[in-house]
Amino acid sequence: MPKIIQSNQLKSLLLLLIISFSCEEASETTAVHPFDQLSEEEKRNPENALLGIKVNESLEASLFASEPMITNPTNIDIDHKGRVWVCEAYNYRPDITGNETKGEGDRILILEDSNGDGKADKSTVFYQDPELNAPLGIWVMGHQAIVSQSPYVWLLTDTDGDDKADKKEVIFKGVGGEQHDHGMHAFVFGPDGKFYFNFGNSGGTIQDKSGQTLKDTNGKLIDAGNYKEGLVFRCDADFSNIEVLGQNFRNNYEVALDSYGTMWQSDNDDDGNKGVRINYVMEYGNFGYKDEMTGAGWRANRTNKEKEVPLQHWHLNDPGVVPNLLQTGAGSPTGMVVYEGNALPEVFQNQMIHTDAGPNVVRAYPVEKDGAGYKASIINLMEGDKDQWFRPSDVCVAPDGSLMVSDWYDPGVGGHQVGDLNRGRIFRVSAPGTPYEVPEADINSPNGAVEALLNPNLSLRFQAWKSLEAMGPDARPALENIFYEHDNPRFKARAFWLLARLDEKYIQEAVRHPNPDLRISGIRAARQHNLDLIPYLETLVQDSDAQVRREVAIALRGMNSPKAPELWAALAQQHDGEDRWYLEALGIGATGQWDRFYSAWMEKSGADISSKKNQDIVWRSRTGKAIPHLASLASEASEPLETRLRYFRAFDFNPDKEGKSAALIKMLEAEQLRHENQEEGQQINRLVLTHLDPEYLDRSPAVRSVLTTTLNESAGTEAYLELVQKFEVKSENPRLLQMALEESDNTLGKSAATLLLRQGGLNSVQEVLYSGEDDKIHAMFAVLRGIGSAESLDLLENMAFDSSLPLSVRKEATAAIGGSYGGEDRVLALLENEKLPENLIPSAVTGVSRAWRKSVRAEAATYLDATASEENPLPPMKELLAMEGSIEKGLVVFKNNCAVCHQVGDMGMDFGPKLSEIGSKLSKEAQFISILHPDAGISFGYEGYLIQMKDGSSLGGIIASQTETDIDLKLPGGSTVPIKTSEMKSMEQMENSMMPAGLEKTMSTQELVDLVSYLMSLKKQS
Repeated sequence: MPKIIQSNQLKSLLLLLIISFSCEEASETTAVHPFDQLSEEEKRNPENALLGIKVNESLEASLFASEPMITNPTNIDIDHKGRVWVCEAYNYRPDITGNETKGEGDRILILEDSNGDGKADKSTVFYQDPELNAPLGIWVMGHQAIVSQSPYVWLLTDTDGDDKADKKEVIFKGVGGEQHDHGMHAFVFGPDGKFYFNFGNSGGTIQDKSGQTLKDTNGKLIDAGNYKEGLVFRCDADFSNIEVLGQNFRNNYEVALDSYGTMWQSDNDDDGNKGVRINYVMEYGNFGYKDEMTGAGWRANRTNKEKEVPLQHWHLNDPGVVPNLLQTGAGSPTGMVVYEGNALPEVFQNQMIHTDAGPNVVRAYPVEKDGAGYKASIINLMEGDKDQWFRPSDVCVAPDGSLMVSDWYDPGVGGHQVGDLNRGRIFRVSAPGTPYEVPEADINSPNGAVEALLNPNLSLRFQAWKSLEAMGPDARPALENIFYEHDNPRFKARAFWLLARLDEKYIQEAVRHPNPDLRISGIRAARQHNLDLIPYLETLVQDSDAQVRREVAIALRGMNSPKAPELWAALAQQHDGEDRWYLEALGIGATGQWDRFYSAWMEKSGADISSKKNQDIVWRSRTGKAIPHLASLASEASEPLETRLRYFRAFDFNPDKEGKSAALIKMLEAEQLRHENQEEGQQINRLVLTHLDPEYLDRSPAVRSVLTTTLNESAGTEAYLELVQKFEVKSENPRLLQMALEESDNTLGKSAATLLLRQGGLNSVQEVLYSGEDDKIHAMFAVLRGIGSAESLDLLENMAFDSSLPLSVRKEATAAIGGSYGGEDRVLALLENEKLPENLIPSAVTGVSRAWRKSVRAEAATYLDATASEENPLPPMKELLAMEGSIEKGLVVFKNNCAVCHQVGDMGMDFGPKLSEIGSKLSKEAQFISILHPDAGISFGYEGYLIQMKDGSSLGGIIASQTETDIDLKLPGGSTVPIKTSEMKSMEQMENSMMPAGLEKTMSTQELVDLVSYLMSLKKQS
């Protein structure tokens, strides 16, 4: 009996285990995310908007508004009543996208929750006009709104209280970037009562309403001649006294301020280079997108170039570049706010909240002080982990302390494309279970207005500020109560900025406050009020806090006081040799006064350059007085050459042309007497030649000798070509010819051939082409094919028509004509004018079969007798999206079709945007659109340009680097052609993408799906 019981128990236990295992197995195989269970159409419905978005576990998100109430929101603001104002952009870049437009123009909407259920149920069109097309910024001030849309900044006013603008004034105009993401962006209100705003690197300049280019407070015209690329501005509330606060950004989208007056913003990289950054905007700083001295792009060769592309992108090893707070990888960064409320969890309080439409994310960047600068980490609030159509474009703080996030909602982003015109969302983000309740505000009494001043909503804070400012001394007791008694230092700062307008004594108290952030606010207020700064700076020059000393250094900028050099020298002595933020603040403070300041520092430091901290001062300096020290550090043989590269690079930034050239020549001559390390000596010789002005070549026999030696040592390399080009060494033509032939299968050979022709080497090229040696002729055709100069095209055409040559050579010459932009046009002209013999027509058509312009390929193909077989059309997008692809096979398709212009990691050629993280940036549908319709979205920085040369030739490509005298034009395949601007007749941006249309016709439908599957697998590493 016991055995039977044990047997039955055993069977029951086994049955239980089997059932348990089966349930677990079934659970694992059937656990599918709810969003993945939806059809493509269902995924796009507003009721499913949150299913594909991962929300931080400490937060709650709800849908506040969606289509059809709104579409395509680019920027939002929230007024003092808690209403959300929205800039729509239906009419977004139609010239590129080809999308339809609304003749009545885009709209600015006011969305309101009138019944308290947390959802917008009332929509009012505040403004619509045919002139309103894709505005990028809005700032709301009660019954007024500042709207940013290049080339304009408008002030829209509702004069009769019906929530409709009936008055429009031009505030600023002339800003570049019309219908462009890199133009004028939103205005925000600062704690000091001023407006802050920015534009991207298409902005260029800014004019008043009469068309006069504005001057900054230093009397300099705000244009590309005085300031570089994207800029940050500040002006008074009446739009006067405009200042440029930072420069050399790429596309700084929206500036955000904290209560101390510290500025923060994001900036976008050249698409695909994983260089998106978050910046603390140190006033008057250079932020390194382009070379400060030449304007060259980040790809240009330079000494001490950073090892990684995301760092190279911002010239971070160059003296005079402010460091980045954080680099976040690939993306399309958009709106930002500093959250100073307490309704969200503590981790988000007093931190930046930022939207990045590229990786489908809303983030916070918790900041910690780090010397004179900061360091930060990343915490996600919302992430479109499933729904890659989630494209957050802006974030604002509501009066109740919750957030509103606008969602462009689109399959793609970047490249000025748009795949959907009919959708858009606004989400509310709050602590769980918190209803949307807008607090009552009384801004007409001092205490009520001060309470409103402490609200996290900027629009309400603005209303309170204006009311308190109008009250004058009557507001003093209420403000003093906050300044002296409140526990929150940020609230103290808000009260302080208003008190500082009443009496200087509050500034005196602020600079002596135990809180360093309030001391910083005190310095900033003293500067803004044009007070005598010396007593304040003398008080703080030895401050224990590096950030306070940073502000003292910045305050010395432009100060002519005889005490200024001594103060700067005292600050410089406190540099620790590690704090780059502090060093750059010193550089900003010394701008325009380096001779005086450096002399004072030398006297105080004893000109001792043995320590790292003093070596930093030498490296950062911009005065001829530093050249002996710079030369000494650059030639210090006891130090590894790699650590000395920074000093060679620093010569490029020193304004004393004569002094630095003499020092470099002296270094080179001294190096000839040394024999300890031959390899290092060769490297130093190359460095001296790299940084020496060519006009000094003939002043020293030693330099000429070293140049000859260095050319011999570096022959066959890119460094060799750079030296030949720089010093125009025509005696190197035979070696250039040899290099062109030996390296005909890569960019070095093409570059050598280009340089050879520019240096009068046509005859030597002709000798090869008529030599009868097939290998050499084939190699020469390979390098001539992409040059596109009039000289090269004439040479190829002459060979094509030379009946004395073998037909095979003539055919190859004919095909080579079409290998450049100008060559494509010449082929079409030859075909149209029936100049080509019949037996060469197929070669001519083949030569342009991979042309960038679809029109060229199509027209050339009409001259062939054979009629192409009818191509099978692709299935509808819905079917393409449903098809399964192979990542492995897609890789093969990529290598065969895309790698000639795009890189993934180290694979492929560096021509078009890098695609290493494209799967994180574009949805599956957007990947198909980008391939099928390349003109629908051209990444900024990758626009094609057509350059007409004075010799009659045409060149087409992407501008890799541009200065006043030189352009590096990048051609498909990754090779770069140097062009002198003096030899150019004109330069015009191409309307179409450099990526050829019709690429899908070179592959089967399944291969196209495989390719997209591979591209979707290229995700950002977490």
